Amino acid sequence: MTDPSGQIDHVLAESRTFPPPPEFTAKAVFSTMDQYEAAYRRAAEDRDGFWRDEATEHLHWFEPFQEVCRWQAPNAEWFVGGKTNASYNCLDRNIDAGRGDRTAIVWEGEPGDTRSLTYSELRTEVAKCAAALRELGVGVGDVVSVYMPMTPELAVTMLACARIGAIHSVIFAGFSAESIADRNNDAGAKVIVTADGLHRRGKVLPLKETVDEALAKSPTVQKCLVLRRVGQDGVSMQEGRDVWWHELVDKQSGDLPAVPLDSETTLFILYTSGSTGKPKGIRHTTAGYNLWAKRTFQWVFDHRDEDVYWCTADCGWITGHSYIVYGPLSAGATCLMYEGAPNHPAEDRFWELVEKYKVSVLYTAPTAIRAFIKWGDEHVEKHDLTSLRLLGSVGEGINPEAWMWYHRKIGNERCPIVDTWWQTETGGIMMSPLPGITATKPGSCTRPLPGVFPKIVDESGQPVEANHGGMLCIAEPWPGMLRGIWGDEERFIEQYWSKVPGMYLTGDNARQDEDGYYWIMGRIDDVINVSGHRLSTIEVESALVSHELVCEAAVVGRPDDLKGQAIAAFVTVRGGEPDEALRKELQQHVRNQIGALAQPDDLRFAAALPKTRSGKIMRRLLRDIAAGHEVVGDTSTLEDYSVLAKLRDED
Repeated sequence: MTDPSGQIDHVLAESRTFPPPPEFTAKAVFSTMDQYEAAYRRAAEDRDGFWRDEATEHLHWFEPFQEVCRWQAPNAEWFVGGKTNASYNCLDRNIDAGRGDRTAIVWEGEPGDTRSLTYSELRTEVAKCAAALRELGVGVGDVVSVYMPMTPELAVTMLACARIGAIHSVIFAGFSAESIADRNNDAGAKVIVTADGLHRRGKVLPLKETVDEALAKSPTVQKCLVLRRVGQDGVSMQEGRDVWWHELVDKQSGDLPAVPLDSETTLFILYTSGSTGKPKGIRHTTAGYNLWAKRTFQWVFDHRDEDVYWCTADCGWITGHSYIVYGPLSAGATCLMYEGAPNHPAEDRFWELVEKYKVSVLYTAPTAIRAFIKWGDEHVEKHDLTSLRLLGSVGEGINPEAWMWYHRKIGNERCPIVDTWWQTETGGIMMSPLPGITATKPGSCTRPLPGVFPKIVDESGQPVEANHGGMLCIAEPWPGMLRGIWGDEERFIEQYWSKVPGMYLTGDNARQDEDGYYWIMGRIDDVINVSGHRLSTIEVESALVSHELVCEAAVVGRPDDLKGQAIAAFVTVRGGEPDEALRKELQQHVRNQIGALAQPDDLRFAAALPKTRSGKIMRRLLRDIAAGHEVVGDTSTLEDYSVLAKLRDED
C-alpha cells in the first residue's frame, strides 16, 4: 500500500502468532503482562528510582553511587560516584553467594578436547592472568588487544583486564594483520594477548604469525602474551617482547583482588565496521554496561539455575561480550563455549553438542539457521534435542520462514523463540519477546524492554503513523549505551546524534504494527527508492526466501536512469542448477507477494553471499557489484574472499 507521501510501507503480511506454553509461563521471570507493564511504566515515570533499585540489588558496590543518571545528550553518566568492578560481579559475588562450586564455563574444542571451570576455579585463573598482565606493565586505563581462539583463556583475559581496570579490545581471531595493526594503533594498545594458533575446520590457523606481522606496524605494543593452544613447533618468540602464557600466568598466586573502579571507567573498546568501511571503536563503561548485560540476560533468557546456556557467537563480537561473558557470568549461569565451526567434522556438530551437554537455552544467528536449513533436516534428526526449552536469534532480522523452521525443527513447537534486536552500540538487548508472556510473531522483535523507549520518525524527525516505516531512534538514555567512539568525539556526534536532535539514531528502519510490535526493516541505507516509492530490502528478501527453493537472499539498490534506483537480488538456492525459468519464477513470486514495484530488475544466482565473520551479509559490497563499481572500503571483516571474486567474475 502507498501512503500520501509516496512511501511504500508494505511488509509481508504475518498474521501467525505463537503464545508461550502455559508450563513455561508458570515458572518464568516475567509470568504476567502486568509485571512487564508495571516495570516498563516505572522506568518511564521514575527512571532514577527504577535503576537505583536495579543497580543496588544486582551489582556489588565497593562505594555507593551518589547520582543515578547524569544526562545531557549525547553524554550520559550512570551511577555517578559509585565504585564497582565487572570481574568482581561476575566471579567474587557469585562465590560469596555460595555458587563457587557451580560450573561457570564448560568448553569443547573443535578436535573434541574439553575443560570445565567452576566459579571458584575461574576466579583463580582470572586473578593469575591479571597478576601476569600487571607484571607486563598493564595498569588502570591501559589498552590490551586480545586476538585469541574461543578457549576459556579468552574469557579469562577479558575478566583479568576488568579486574585491574585495564581496557580490553577483543579482535576476532580471523582478521588480517593489517586489521589488527589498525585497531592496535587506533586504541594505543600497550599489550596484545594471542595464541600460537587455533583449530578451524580441521586446519590449524597460525595466529602468532599474523600477530607478528601486525606488531611490525604497531609501535605502541610493548609486550605479547602467547597461549599455547595447538602446540606447534617453531613458533617465533621475540626476546624481550614475547612471553608464553604457561611460563608467566601459571606461576602467579591466583589471589589478586578486584580493583574498585569508578562506575564510568572504560571497560572495553570494540571495533565495528562503519558505513564508510573505516572501523570505529565503540566505548563501553563499567557499571551501566554490566548491569544492562546482566538484567537483559535474566529477563530475555528467563535464566534458571539449572540451565545450560549456549550462545554460539564468538567473543570477538558484542554478542560474545554481553551474552557469553558479562551477562551470563554476572547472573551465575553455566555457559557452554565451543571453539570450532558448526559444520566440522559434519553438519550435525551443533546438535551433537546440544545433546551431549543437555543445552537448555540456545542463542544463535539467522545466518546459521539458514545454513542448517540448507544442509538438511537429517542432521538435526540424528540427535535428541529435548533438553532445549528456549531458543534465541541474534545478529540480524530473521525471515519468517527461517523462524518457522527453527520453531518446528529445533524447538519441536514447544520452545519460545526470543528474536532479539540490539547493536554493538546499545551494549545489550533492547527489544525482544519476554518468553513467559509474549505471543511471538515470526520476524518481529516484538516490544522494548523496561527502560527502552523507541521512536520511529521520518526524515524531518516527526513521528510516523502505525504500520508506516521510518527511522528507529531511542528517545531516552539507558545504562548499557555507548559512551562514545574511541578518540573520535566528532564522529560519535555526527553519526548517532546529529540527524534527530536529542535522540540516538540507530541507523535502522522499523515500523510498529497495530499490536505495538516492532519490525526491523533493514538499515537506513538499505531502503530502495524506486520511482519515488520507498521499499525496504528486508521485505523483498523475505518474499524471495518464502519460495520453497530459495535458501538465502540479499537485496540492494543500484542506480537506474529511469527509476532512480532499481532492485538487484542475489539468491542462493537449495540443490540443483538454477536456470532462467527459475529466475523468472522468482521475479513473479515477489510480484505476487508484494507488488509490481518490488519485482527485482536483476536477479543473480550465487553459490554463497559475502558475509562478515559474524554472519552478516555485506550489502555494501553487493551494492558496488550491482552498480558495476569497483569494490571499495574495508573488506577485512569478509569471511570468504573467494565469494566476492566469484560474484565479480559473474558480473
